[in-house]
Amino acid sequence: MTAALTYRNARAEDLPAIIDIYNSTIPGRMVTADTEPVTVHDSLPWFEEHTLDRRPLWVAEYEGQLCGWISFQSFYGRPAYDATAEISIYLHQGFRGKGLGKDMLNKVIQACPGLNIDVLIAFIFAHNHHSLRLFSHFYFEKWGHLPGVAELDGKKRDLIILGRNV
Repeated sequence: MTAALTYRNARAEDLPAIIDIYNSTIPGRMVTADTEPVTVHDSLPWFEEHTLDRRPLWVAEYEGQLCGWISFQSFYGRPAYDATAEISIYLHQGFRGKGLGKDMLNKVIQACPGLNIDVLIAFIFAHNHHSLRLFSHFYFEKWGHLPGVAELDGKKRDLIILGRNV
């Protein structure tokens, strides 16, 4: 599959698809620390936190189909960190493993100057080798290792903090 993705700001009517994609990652225990599905209603405050000019939420479409999303989150909520953002990328299960994550992460990096972002960070489980490899491909470095901070199905899991100046 060639990366023929288009991007746009997420709209309220996209939220059910965004949440479906997110919830589809929960059973695999690779991507999120949520252990039960989240609801659209519970996600409304998160959705509303994304301002278009500072910390957008984008959807990615492949041939007109919403196939993934990207969110920027402010880091730590203090003014001194305004130029730092946490990035999250999620793909619909039917589109995973096809190289689209590279297109999405490239889009993120290219957009940073226009969003006044100088530093990107990502929090990735240590056992999520695919995501670690993806971010490494774009020169993200290991900036932190939090051993055993998550418990998924009775197993302690490490969290890796990756970062990159853009």
